[in-house]
Amino acid sequence: MQDTQNTQQDAAQAQDERTAYELIGGESRLRELVDRFYDIMQLEADFAGIHAMHPVPNDGSRDKLFMFLSGWLGGPNLFIEKYGHPMLRARHLPFAIGTTERDQWLRCMAMALEDLGYDDDLRLRLMGAFYQTADWMRNRPH
Repeated sequence: MQDTQNTQQDAAQAQDERTAYELIGGESRLRELVDRFYDIMQLEADFAGIHAMHPVPNDGSRDKLFMFLSGWLGGPNLFIEKYGHPMLRARHLPFAIGTTERDQWLRCMAMALEDLGYDDDLRLRLMGAFYQTADWMRNRPH
């Protein structure tokens, strides 16, 4: 019985030590997540506000989010290698980002995570981190 408990504890600790990048499935799954996020943003009328902030086509935006999230989630620092420090808030200052835009972004990401079948625990963990970052990006009160 003790060996079973130790094995379960060791497995749980190994899971805790894996990066979010590893937990989502690495490069290919991150690309799927970013593509699904942008597809939802483009297709759902509820997200027209944030969709309008992106260039058409949005391939560059997709690539930048993919590269940023790679490093942010604990994988390769692709964005930093190509563009330098992300300076997220400064890069987003030209856009009016309030609670509505933050919430639209978060809903797109939540839907993308759900559509791709990530388990509840990982989705909650990621959405908590996404919320903190998205809320910090707000540059107007409403």
